[in-house]
Amino acid sequence: MDLLSLRYFQAVARHQHISRAAEELRVAQPSVSRTIIRLESELGVPLFDRQGRRIRLNEHGAAFLLRVERALADLDDARREMADAAGAGPGRVAVAAETLLQLAGVLAAFRAHRPGVRVHLSQAPVGSMRRHLSSAEVDFALASQPLAGPGLRSVELVREEVHLAVPPAHPLAGRDSVTVAELAGEDFVSTSAGHWQRALLDRLFAREGLTPRVVCEGDEAAATPELIAAGLGIGLMPAVARRTLGERSPVTWLRLDAEDCHRTLTLVWRENAYLSPAALDFRRLAMEQLMPGES
Repeated sequence: MDLLSLRYFQAVARHQHISRAAEELRVAQPSVSRTIIRLESELGVPLFDRQGRRIRLNEHGAAFLLRVERALADLDDARREMADAAGAGPGRVAVAAETLLQLAGVLAAFRAHRPGVRVHLSQAPVGSMRRHLSSAEVDFALASQPLAGPGLRSVELVREEVHLAVPPAHPLAGRDSVTVAELAGEDFVSTSAGHWQRALLDRLFAREGLTPRVVCEGDEAAATPELIAAGLGIGLMPAVARRTLGERSPVTWLRLDAEDCHRTLTLVWRENAYLSPAALDFRRLAMEQLMPGES
């Protein structure tokens, strides 16, 4: 069992597809297939269930993947730590975030403090963040939904109210607040399943024994105010969006009279992971820029 075999296995497990894994690894597909078969033979158990040309990680593969990702992440940490010790360049910080808007100020402060450090920022749903962290693809995840578990550490950065946005001519536009039960017959503009807006909407309605009627769903949350203003429906939006839009806001805002109607931004990292001096500075600046009372 060598390091290359483990990298190949990790890629195949991530994609559940030999060809896509080969594309990511930039090697020929037969090479990946032979490596996986050889690894399974060495371990004495199949790691994937196969049906024709389709493969799917089985229970043995899932258990093996947990340990492989932990081992490879530790090796990557060691490589970065030695590179920092050798003074090999200013380094890199990688962050996966559900929402990018509130990172702008943090990134500006970080680039001013460490101008030579490369920053790799990617937008990802919370379901992918755990994998990105466990495989050491990123140093931090900025999550708008709960992301906890063994091997993870976190700090709450922002807790903000979520409002209901309606078109200016909507019958509810003259109200200050509204209950979830009153919205049972309304059309909603929301994000796709997996994003925090949709998760919150589904949770609030489920608490009342209801299901929201979503008529528009997508991944472009920034388009939500314009779609609501166009009369397509109503929707949930965070306080930061209301502040950002200000007087230019094309929608009318109401308070949703519901318990726990807020969004929490949390910075998450792997427990015991090596964090470079640059990564430690990023975490400190994120806390200073976003946490109430920090300076």
